[in-house]
Amino acid sequence: MASIIRPTLLRQTALAAATRRSATAAFSRQPLIRPTIAKDVARVAAFHASSRRSLLPPGPQVIKGTVNDPAPVPETSPTHGSYHWTFERLVAAGLIPLTIAPFAGSSLNPGLDAILCSLLLVHCHLGFQSVLIDYIPIKKYPKSRKGSMWLLNAATVLVGVGLYEFETNDVGLTEAVKRVWKA
Repeated sequence: MASIIRPTLLRQTALAAATRRSATAAFSRQPLIRPTIAKDVARVAAFHASSRRSLLPPGPQVIKGTVNDPAPVPETSPTHGSYHWTFERLVAAGLIPLTIAPFAGSSLNPGLDAILCSLLLVHCHLGFQSVLIDYIPIKKYPKSRKGSMWLLNAATVLVGVGLYEFETNDVGLTEAVKRVWKA
């Protein structure tokens, strides 16, 4: 929606600035009018889609070797990634009955609640880890990748301790969901 309206707004703003400039052209030597023209130019520039400064600077442009060197091919392994993928799918599939069971059977079992919390924590950790692997390439940003992985591990441990405290010292996850659902 904003992309449809943006050209119209840019045209109107530029037209208003041009009209104001032509009206004040005779008086442009006066010091009070110049700041208003500068503000109009800044306002017009705010509507442009591209900016002079990008939010994230481009990564390092490093070419290893020469043009005639072949691209490095990693060692092939038929099981590389398949165990990880299978484990992610098993955890996701295991969450379905663990989410439904406490509410369908109307029983609050602390063991079942603890398994649900731990599987939910592992599921979230694996999901965020996949996002970091996909969007922070290790070849371009090795330090950022390592730092973000450590931050993810620290956050996972912190959430795990919080869930443990919530399970042992409070009502537990399923009871909290029941109370929120009925409220």
